[in-house]
Amino acid sequence: MYSKLQLVYKYLHYYLTASSGKGHGIHSPFVYDFITKVLNDKAPYPAYEKVEAWRKKLLHDKAILTVEDYGAGSAMTNSNDRSISDIARYSVKPKKYGQLLFRMVRHYQPSTILELGTSLGITTSYLSFANTGAKLNTLEGSKAVADVARQTFHQLDVKNAVLIEGNFDDKLQWAIKELSSVEFAFIDGNHRLQPTVRYFQQLLPAAGKDSILIFDDIHWSSEMEAAWQTIIRHPAVRCSIDLFFIGIVFFRNEFREKQHFTIRF
Repeated sequence: MYSKLQLVYKYLHYYLTASSGKGHGIHSPFVYDFITKVLNDKAPYPAYEKVEAWRKKLLHDKAILTVEDYGAGSAMTNSNDRSISDIARYSVKPKKYGQLLFRMVRHYQPSTILELGTSLGITTSYLSFANTGAKLNTLEGSKAVADVARQTFHQLDVKNAVLIEGNFDDKLQWAIKELSSVEFAFIDGNHRLQPTVRYFQQLLPAAGKDSILIFDDIHWSSEMEAAWQTIIRHPAVRCSIDLFFIGIVFFRNEFREKQHFTIRF
């Protein structure tokens, strides 16, 4: 991964060169709608308080887990023994992005959702509460972490999440087939070039014109930046949005020519 100094430099460059997060100068009606109705939606949804209260408890849980890591590892430690509080602090997506994913699902109402990287179940809960009628499959490689996610689902009364345990390379194809189509996917795992591109390629046959794929940490390393560039250059991708910490791709036919946006968030 990039060093902290490199990430700071990259973020400053992003912030100074990105389009305003207000929608000014955006000529695409779809992207303008996304900015004004999703990105900038400030409503205090009840799910926010519920999920964040549980996150707060996890942040104080000092229990140690032995984590099987099939990806690029942790940015904070080389050890497989990690406290729940450290995982909650450093590995779980911050509330700003969990709540953005909530708003996206709430706005677009996908009937099928796939998450690669359940972690402690915080982001999964946001996805679930945004559309309780959706079919939601979530994959987690570590048994110990998956067990905590199950506790999260029990405590928060998450009803529609099916947790699939195991290596993504072994489980992803089955999870996609079980959904039959993937209308919304959040890919937060592995953080290496070839696996990330492979997951995208596996998702493509199940993605329709209205599907939305979100990739986490697209500027985390040179490999992830290369993966992001490979993904957005694919002919099926008609529009992409770079929010620095996540990247979003759309397949909508209304984009006659590819459009790529970098938006401040």
